[in-house]
Amino acid sequence: MAVQSSIITRDVDKIAAQTGNLYQSVVVISKRARQIAVNLKEELNNKLAEFATTVDNLEEVFENREQIEISKFYERMPKPTNSATEEFIEGKLNHRFRNETDEKQEL
Repeated sequence: MAVQSSIITRDVDKIAAQTGNLYQSVVVISKRARQIAVNLKEELNNKLAEFATTVDNLEEVFENREQIEISKFYERMPKPTNSATEEFIEGKLNHRFRNETDEKQEL
């Protein structure tokens, strides 16, 4: 059984086209990937919190099949960076950059 590769070759010109600069595009993608990762982690922790035990004795801890299946499901999900990149390329992300007047007003 072949494992699907999570590595996809991307067209750099498509990534840079929306912002006009590849590095700005990467910043937008990375911020969205961080948002996705935080949401997934929060969701997973909430689901796994149901299985939390207060037992300190290792002998009494047992494997919970449902907990293992939930963990495997989240491991098989696409990585946040892949999801964020797809959203960016498809034009599903709204982004804006601060200009100099915005920065001066904050000071």
